[in-house]
Amino acid sequence: MALEIERKFLVKKNLWQPQVKGEKLIQGYLTNAKEKASVRVRLNGTQAYLSVKGLRGADLISRLEYEYPIPPSDAQEMLENFAGQVIEKIRYTQTLRGCIWEVDEFLGANAGLLVAEIELQAPDQDFYRPEWLGAEVSSDYRYLNSYLAEHPYTSW
Repeated sequence: MALEIERKFLVKKNLWQPQVKGEKLIQGYLTNAKEKASVRVRLNGTQAYLSVKGLRGADLISRLEYEYPIPPSDAQEMLENFAGQVIEKIRYTQTLRGCIWEVDEFLGANAGLLVAEIELQAPDQDFYRPEWLGAEVSSDYRYLNSYLAEHPYTSW
């Protein structure tokens, strides 16, 4: 079993500057069964993955996640033939004081949204909070990528 423990925060745009080169990601959802799980396909350059993510646990930051590499050509076909709306974003990954942060700059229909995520070993794990970290949105379903695919940020 693969348990993902993740906290998610808005980013204070006026305080955050990328320290590394970003990587463009394109992802779409093949299924989005809100009562059970979502199935996502992600393409980033020459790599692609198929992921199954379960519902969030009682703590709202933990869930089962299974991720498998697939051929990029298969991912492209799945995105074109099976996914509804796709999400495009640039992901910046950086390590700060032993914490790995992923900052996603959303594009397209979700342009203007900037979200930081950190994966933890335990829900109550202490971690460094950079000055550019804004409000926590871990328990707000609107910031789930699966929700953003169906309800883009620019339509809120």
